[in-house]
Amino acid sequence: MNRRESREQAFALLFERSMNEDSIDHIIDNAGMARDLILSEFAEKLAMGAEAQESLIDAEIEKNIRGWKMNRLSKVALALLRLAIYEMMFEDDIPVSVSINEAVDLAKKYGGAEDAPFINGVLGSVAKDLEQHDA
Repeated sequence: MNRRESREQAFALLFERSMNEDSIDHIIDNAGMARDLILSEFAEKLAMGAEAQESLIDAEIEKNIRGWKMNRLSKVALALLRLAIYEMMFEDDIPVSVSINEAVDLAKKYGGAEDAPFINGVLGSVAKDLEQHDA
C-alpha cells in the first residue's frame, strides 16, 4: 500500500471519529472485526498522531479559518485539515507541499465543491505560519 492509500485510510478514520467521537483505537478495532479491514501502519500512525495532537491542531485550524467557526466546517474538511496539519507539524519527512496537495486531492474526491479550495487556502495559511515560526 502506498502513502496516498494510507493517507486515505487515515482520513477515513479521522472522518469516522468526527462523526461519533470514538477513539481511533476503538475505530480501528471495530473496523478490523466488522470488515476484516487491514490498515497500514502509516495510516494508523497518522490517525493516532492527529488524535493525540487534536487540541493543538484544532487551535491552528481556528486561527486560520478566518470568518468561519469550527462547528460550521464540513466533517470532510475538518478531518482533512486535521490530517494535513498533523503531517505539516509533526511529520518531518513529509514535505508541506505534499501534505497540502494530498489533502486537496482527497477533498476533491470526498468533499463538496467548495471544500478543496477552502482546504487549500487554510493549509496555505498554516504553512506560512509554520514557516515564520521556523525562521
